[in-house]
Amino acid sequence: MTIEFRVLGEIAVLVDGRPLTLGHARQRSVLAALLADVNRSLTLDQLVDRVWGERAPKSARDTLYGYLSRLRAALPAPVAIHRDRGYRLEVDPSTVDFHRFRGLVAAARSGETDQQIAELFESALELWRGDPFPDLDSQWSNEIRGALQHEYLAVKMDRVDCLLRLGRHNELLPQLAASASSSPLDERIAGQLMRALYRSGRRADALDVYRCTRERLTEELGTDPGNQLRELHRRILAADPALAANAVARTAHPVPRQLPAPPRVFTGRAEQLAVLDRVLDPAQQDGPTAVVSAIGGAGGVGKTSLALHWAYQNADRFPDGQLHVNLRGFDRSGVPELPARVLLGFLRALGVASEAIPADLDGRAALYRSLLSGKRMLVVLDNAHDTDQVEPLLPGSAGCAVLITSRSHLAGVLVRGASLLNLEVMPPDEAHDLLTRHLGAKRAAAEPDAVRELLRYCAGLPLAISIVATRAAAHPDFPLSPLVDELRDASARLDALDAGDLATDLRTVLSWSYQALPDEARRIFGLLGLTPTSEIGLDAAASLLELPPGKARVRLRALEDVHLLQQPAPGRYRMHDLVRLYAAERVVPAEDRAAALRRLVDYYLHTAHQADAMLNPHRRRSELAPPADGVVPPAIPDQRAAFRWFDAEHPQVLAAQDIAVDGGWDTQAWQLAWVLNGFHRRRGHLKEDRAVWRTGVAAADRAGETTPTMLAYSAAACSALAEHGAALAELSRGLAMAEQSGDLAAQANTHLALAIAWERKGDDERALIHSEQALRLQRAGGDHLREATTINSIGWFNAKLGRYSLARDYCQRALTLARERDEREEEANTLDSLGYIAAYSGHPEEALTYYQAARDLYRKLGHVAEEAEVLRFLGGTHRDLGNFHEAAAVWSEALAYYDTRHRSDQADQLRCQLAELPDGVALP
Repeated sequence: MTIEFRVLGEIAVLVDGRPLTLGHARQRSVLAALLADVNRSLTLDQLVDRVWGERAPKSARDTLYGYLSRLRAALPAPVAIHRDRGYRLEVDPSTVDFHRFRGLVAAARSGETDQQIAELFESALELWRGDPFPDLDSQWSNEIRGALQHEYLAVKMDRVDCLLRLGRHNELLPQLAASASSSPLDERIAGQLMRALYRSGRRADALDVYRCTRERLTEELGTDPGNQLRELHRRILAADPALAANAVARTAHPVPRQLPAPPRVFTGRAEQLAVLDRVLDPAQQDGPTAVVSAIGGAGGVGKTSLALHWAYQNADRFPDGQLHVNLRGFDRSGVPELPARVLLGFLRALGVASEAIPADLDGRAALYRSLLSGKRMLVVLDNAHDTDQVEPLLPGSAGCAVLITSRSHLAGVLVRGASLLNLEVMPPDEAHDLLTRHLGAKRAAAEPDAVRELLRYCAGLPLAISIVATRAAAHPDFPLSPLVDELRDASARLDALDAGDLATDLRTVLSWSYQALPDEARRIFGLLGLTPTSEIGLDAAASLLELPPGKARVRLRALEDVHLLQQPAPGRYRMHDLVRLYAAERVVPAEDRAAALRRLVDYYLHTAHQADAMLNPHRRRSELAPPADGVVPPAIPDQRAAFRWFDAEHPQVLAAQDIAVDGGWDTQAWQLAWVLNGFHRRRGHLKEDRAVWRTGVAAADRAGETTPTMLAYSAAACSALAEHGAALAELSRGLAMAEQSGDLAAQANTHLALAIAWERKGDDERALIHSEQALRLQRAGGDHLREATTINSIGWFNAKLGRYSLARDYCQRALTLARERDEREEEANTLDSLGYIAAYSGHPEEALTYYQAARDLYRKLGHVAEEAEVLRFLGGTHRDLGNFHEAAAVWSEALAYYDTRHRSDQADQLRCQLAELPDGVALP
């Protein structure tokens, strides 16, 4: 049975395509009110307000009971209306056209290609059958209807932008001409029509549209076209090649689009936008390097809003994408982002694999500049600290543009040719316009004195104006005078204003929202200020707050409502740096602070422990103490869920180790290194693995809990980065500990780790000695957990030393053991070894069978690095058999992997091998 709920047009419920009878309009309105917030409880008062508004009769509650009862009877199972501190309609949001519309729009805005984006926008628009929520006439319904209609128009215009980039300008001309005729003052529609005409070869007509629009604006509004339309006019006059359709279409290649959401309300700043238009136009560059502009100013003055508004309005100038980072130059921790760490994120966004990213700052900066060479990309560096932080992040060649925001005067960047735009508080007319846009013209005009006084207290600070407007919007029927009276309170504001410091003025403005929160919400706000990163997941927040996830979601919503917290994706919360700085200043008792941070550490540790068990089911687990009260780690049911959780929470888990060290929880600190190890190895996070083990071993030493196995993992992290001396030192220490304690299993594991360390150092003879010793110790101690691994390693080292018959015997035994014990990773390793043995002992057909089986298994396990290594050997075997086309295919596949990860040595070797294939062999 399929169920479909419709509110974008006539309110209806369809079951298997057939409409249900829902009763008269008021009863349908009750259903629509519930559908607006499915799976969320609404009180009777909320439902009455949504359905009747101010005109609710005294009998509204009793009438509502009857409507709800009849709706329960009309709706089919499994749809149900539950009563739980209110009424809740439990349905899948995707079955409601209203929620499906917003979901499709969100998916479109993060789409990979313009074709995909256009299709998603079209699917969203097709859901509309008329005015939304048509049977309701209350303030709530009017507001949600207005918001949806605004979203609908925005999607229509975004779809047109997308189709223009796809080169479909000819088919859009009739639609755009009609839209421009019906909305002659809409500059965005005029710009779209001008682009379509220009790309259709009708340059004169495009210029005529601009002339007509300018005349209408002058005659009817007494104003000129905005910066964007004037700039488009200039570019058409100059025949800018970037306006051509084939110059702007998005492709499926890695094109980073990291800009956060644009400001919801933006007004004014025309002069500043014009400056940015002039100095950041890559087409106007007359030098060999990227153009750079720095926006300076006080906290809360709107630097980020200006930068993002300009970036979105000019995104089509940069078809290769946009990079964005918050550099945390002025952060509560006092620790700005390191350039090396920022470059790590940028390089990953540009498609570079973790293992291919250089470890040092200079290497990362050089690779970053190389990747941006020849591209037209916008880089937004928000909240910079100083010149030293910014300089490594600047592209080296023309074509790119860099937009920096900072409270500091970046003298070093300016000396090197960057332009500076000092952003001051908004002038009175622009501040008045911003507040009016927030409040609505009717409400602002009704209380002009209160509006003037509010603006005086806001002192032209955009963030202050936005927060005041949010407070006012919470009670749209209240006069503004009580809010003005509250802001006159000297204890909340006068000290800061006397100092004349806009940074402290921001703190005062934030206190207005903070003081409006209930006591519980204030406590939660202060606890969120303890988090080490700006983003946190719902489950982690629930543990931090000692609440069930459902209740945590409700409590966090109170902070969202006053813009102290954002939810950029379902279940992910983000607090702006300035707000988080203010939250961190809230007094949290030391005992509560320590308990909250311990809950956060325990959440990440215990959840990572579960995820690690999914990734490495045959590895010995580290025994954890029970989590602190209030911590309920989510279930991690399978390997896919484990990867998904680790990928989302990796930065937070790394930060949790730092919290553990600072809190003196050394056991948890080394255990976090343990549970991260398997994920780091699978994903190739070699540098991060080395760092967490360095911290983890030091913590274990302080706690007196260091073990040989821990040192073996730490040594493996060293070896992976070619730190052979450090690796051997760790293993020497671990072996001494194991021998002193008489722990044969630990001795065996350490010898096995020594074998790998010596192999990477180039000494296969010594590696074989350690593998054989590991097997003797395992058998002496009756430890069979890693027996297959050890036997395979003995076979592998014998094979590398040319002893193929003996090697085959060992590896066949290892394969049997691995399959009996369902050790899939070791099975793949052993198949790879047997392929090598067969190939080098003169049995290429047998080698093909083994290599192909190893490749398939590695692919299933997600071991892409090992898969590429197998492909190298598989290609060589095909070549030896004369299967040149097959060799070319698998080598090309491996080459793509190495090129993506910038592993030039392996890539160059494969190119040489491909070039040596006979003439006429077609390369994929």
